[in-house]
Amino acid sequence: MESRAYWLLGKPLLEILRTPVSPILLFGKLFQNYRSNFSNLLNHKDVQPPILLILSGPSGVGKDALLSRMRELEEPYHFTVTVTTRTKRDGETEGKDYIFVSQAEFRAQMEQDGFLEWAEVYGNYYGVPRDQVKTALQRGKDVIVKIDVQGAKTIKGLAPNALYIFLAPPDMGQLEKRLTERMTESSDSLKIRLETAAKEMKSASWFDHVVINHENQLDLAVAEIQNAVDLARLDQTKPSNLDIT
Repeated sequence: MESRAYWLLGKPLLEILRTPVSPILLFGKLFQNYRSNFSNLLNHKDVQPPILLILSGPSGVGKDALLSRMRELEEPYHFTVTVTTRTKRDGETEGKDYIFVSQAEFRAQMEQDGFLEWAEVYGNYYGVPRDQVKTALQRGKDVIVKIDVQGAKTIKGLAPNALYIFLAPPDMGQLEKRLTERMTESSDSLKIRLETAAKEMKSASWFDHVVINHENQLDLAVAEIQNAVDLARLDQTKPSNLDIT
């Protein structure tokens, strides 16, 4: 049985090739068919369920900045807002960057099975709200979950066919520079984060795609991620089967 990709791309292409036409007109018709039907294929709701994108990478690599840029560009995703017990930093917005709660509130949500995944990271707790992800996927919305490397591996057990992207620095020197300039870490904390980052970098090959976040080139990283999503949407072996009921 032919796939929907065949009916949206292949069949119209064959019809064009069967029609006698000059080479110049043929090229024009092929190009017009490609632009029109490839766009239709990507937007065809029956072709592919919504994409669950798991974004991970070491601390300081620029995950928050990347997601902020994607929001500015109005990329059509549900950006999952993580719940955390850590202190809000200057410039962060409650409910947009994180949902800030006390440890007692966090534990209450844990006991109610309110998190898809949770972990203690550098002395603070972080959790992915189960209902946020579930509701967005049920509405047919692509979902981005920002999470640490260990958390990504945990979610892999629930959603093996999700799209896993690792955001990496150009090199460890750049990562240290970014963490230092952030001025939120003590020397001991900085050392721990760099040691952890070195270990996490060894897990990069475990992900579907590795995107390098070059200095002052966020739009390039956004474009690479969008390209990975488009490819995943065409890959019918990548449904976002997520056991979160």
